[in-house]
Amino acid sequence: MVNGDGILEDLKLEARRVLDAAHARELRVKLLGGIAIRYALGDHFPEALTREYGDIDLFTIKRHASELESMLADLGWEPAAQFNAINGSRRMLFSDPGSDRKIDVFIDDFEMCHKLPLKKRFDLPGDTLDPADLLMTKLQIIELNAKDRGDAYAILTAFPLAEGNEGIDVAWIASLTAKDWGLQHTLELNLDRLRDSLPESPLADEQRAGVARSIELIEAAMDEAPKSRSWKIRDRVGERKKWYDEPEEID
Repeated sequence: MVNGDGILEDLKLEARRVLDAAHARELRVKLLGGIAIRYALGDHFPEALTREYGDIDLFTIKRHASELESMLADLGWEPAAQFNAINGSRRMLFSDPGSDRKIDVFIDDFEMCHKLPLKKRFDLPGDTLDPADLLMTKLQIIELNAKDRGDAYAILTAFPLAEGNEGIDVAWIASLTAKDWGLQHTLELNLDRLRDSLPESPLADEQRAGVARSIELIEAAMDEAPKSRSWKIRDRVGERKKWYDEPEEID
């Protein structure tokens, strides 16, 4: 179904329409978030983790941001004019005039509870972020909810741990956490939460075992990576100082 503005009711299909329009205009855009995970996994997505999606998350680089804003407006999405004017160098928001659905566009870097330098990963193949980056965008959330846990389980179920873009690039994750104590601490907390919640997850026993093993290997890779001097200094302070940012509340 299509609403009065031409936006498709099924956001998974709408995300495909947005990507196709971007390709037609030779704009570089990638999906992230829940819909990206669904696309990246394809037939390997665990049906037990199926959920509804209320927004589309996109990633682009600065030189395409202005054209992307115009393109989304042409597709029926209403720009958040004031927010985009203030924050347009790093983030833009759009809404569906016929509902409360939104598009969130991140530019050059992903910044929520932690900053992930994704611009250097933009040339990796595919219409979505790399599996390791998709996973980190979930695990960097300081208050991981059931939806985000399910998305993280889906990635860990479908992709093997590997170097490069053949799976979850653990070396890339460890290279970031070795320089950022706060990021590593949040990832450690959330990997613990994933482990603790596994028995109640809808995954099959074999899938749970695979996820548990992947969690152990990611933790080991982060622990073993040589740490920067700043990481070691920050480690002495620990949780006595806040190590994450509060994502801005957007009306």
